[in-house]
Amino acid sequence: MTLKIYGIAASRASRPLWVAQELGLAYEHVPLPYQDGATRTPEFLALNPNGHIPVVDDNGVLVWESMACALYLAERFQGAGTEPLAALNHAEQAEILRWSFWAVTECEKDALTFLMHRVAMPEERRKPELAVQAVQRLLPALRVLEQHLQDRDHIAGERFTVADICVASVLAWVQRAEAMPQYPRLAGWLERCLARPAQIQVRAMARRSTPS
Repeated sequence: MTLKIYGIAASRASRPLWVAQELGLAYEHVPLPYQDGATRTPEFLALNPNGHIPVVDDNGVLVWESMACALYLAERFQGAGTEPLAALNHAEQAEILRWSFWAVTECEKDALTFLMHRVAMPEERRKPELAVQAVQRLLPALRVLEQHLQDRDHIAGERFTVADICVASVLAWVQRAEAMPQYPRLAGWLERCLARPAQIQVRAMARRSTPS
């Protein structure tokens, strides 16, 4: 059986890659970039007709959309010999699903705007006011997560799960926002998530895929 993950680590492909690293999976990484038409070839469009990374190919079972890829891998390989990232009961499943989709619907757009106009784009193209406005729009969502973390160390249940990966992969984009110290529980949780060895490995992969 061959498990393949398509997409450079400096992209949303970091989500399934993080899951794979946490679980110690044997997989082939195909570091396909999202620029210069690489995802518009007939070969790639046969994997994802939307022309986006990441794609997980699990021996012919194709999954796209980064959160779906992460959730699929966590569930598919929960018996891989490490502590499972998937839910162990219905209550954990509810938490994993709602917080993963919450990260996409409530946080990702503004977190990405902040990242682009504070860090990622060439400085001459950045519009700092857009980064400021994005963080202001994020504040209600950050308060929700801060409250959720008041009496717990993880998003779902009492252990690290794929929900932590899905949410942290989005909020990592605003880790250095000036507003973050207002949310100490959130900031501490995010720092712990990003300090995990599997995430450090994915960041190293991302640096190798980013032109200097």
